[in-house]
Amino acid sequence: MAVWTDMGKPRGGFAVCGRPVLAVAVLALLALASLLVGSSGIGLRALLDDPRSVELLWVSRMPRTIALILAGTASAITGLIMQRLVQNRFVEPSTMGTVDSACLGLLLGVIFIPDASPLARMALAALFSWLGTLLFLLILRTMPRRSALMPPLLGIAYGGVIGALSYLIAWQTGLIQALAAWTTADFSVVLAGRYELLYLAAAATALAWFGADRFTLAGLGDDVARSVGLNPRMVLALGVSIVAITAGSIVVTVGFIPFLGLIVPNLVSRRVGDNLRNALPMVAWLGASVTLVCDLLGRLVFYPYELPIGATMGVLGAAVFLFLLLRRDGT
Repeated sequence: MAVWTDMGKPRGGFAVCGRPVLAVAVLALLALASLLVGSSGIGLRALLDDPRSVELLWVSRMPRTIALILAGTASAITGLIMQRLVQNRFVEPSTMGTVDSACLGLLLGVIFIPDASPLARMALAALFSWLGTLLFLLILRTMPRRSALMPPLLGIAYGGVIGALSYLIAWQTGLIQALAAWTTADFSVVLAGRYELLYLAAAATALAWFGADRFTLAGLGDDVARSVGLNPRMVLALGVSIVAITAGSIVVTVGFIPFLGLIVPNLVSRRVGDNLRNALPMVAWLGASVTLVCDLLGRLVFYPYELPIGATMGVLGAAVFLFLLLRRDGT
């Protein structure tokens, strides 16, 4: 199924934005820096002579770098999917109650099924995320859209109610610290054997490539989708399922990265337009690159101590979000 841009010609992500080889080189350099930079530096000589450096590389640095790339890519793509389905550039999983619902599900899982496996907890978080997102979309359909800012403001208020309920339950059960960890991403806790659930997020977001044209058409409205034989409800269910599985796996593993799913799709759309298939490669690359940069900044600002990526990404994301709000180009 071919989709054309509003300029009348098909455009392809990196073909429009720059050089694919350069993009891959930049990502490889950032990944290499992620492997080498830290409170315990790793050099080529140390890898050849020091068994402890080799162990540090395979047990901590390599899993952390892979987790950064997987989580960054998945977070950015889920933001892109929701922006197309909601037809608004200012929404992402953290501004429509998805993340808050996932945290509530995870919290209830810890309380009532304390011996559950990480996979079972992820499934519970994904289920609550799916239900919470669907409820938000049903509420949104009943509201008149007089402003592009209405959906994210409604979503923030909706997420705030769910978040308040979660904090009340966590306060009464002594799980405030755990809840805070799920809502603030921190990759310093990633070790071998404790990040593999992120491969499920990668698999879920890979489905976005196969449904890209359907998401693009669904973003043009229900009437347009039906005119080409699509069932808008089925497309919506597929998109929400991808977002829910991704949010659940990321929250359980490292905590959700704020603003990433909001700013990356907006920056890419300015360059390649609203065709989701064209935008996906750029969104995946930029999501991974920004995540690696923010994590490196967190390691270097107060070296040898670290700031969680939730703090560095929060500062950068808030600045870009304010810029987008001032431009008021949301639709």
